[in-house]
Amino acid sequence: MVKKKGVLCYDRESGRYDIYFGNGSYYGGLHCGDCFDVEMDGDWVPVRIEMDDDWYLVGVPKIRLDGLTVRADRYE
Repeated sequence: MVKKKGVLCYDRESGRYDIYFGNGSYYGGLHCGDCFDVEMDGDWVPVRIEMDDDWYLVGVPKIRLDGLTVRADRYE
């Protein structure tokens, strides 16, 4: 398993966030409790995605999620 870099994006059809890795490759939809790293000021910060009234990341201040650079475990 390796950590693969991608971009966080919202999938309106599923109502969930996903990670786009490029070349048409996606994580497959994030669920509450899924953990990954987000890039902030050049550092990788471990986070967990959760849902209340809206989606948010535990481990960082409230920020806009769309377009964040993230990395997640992927089987290669």
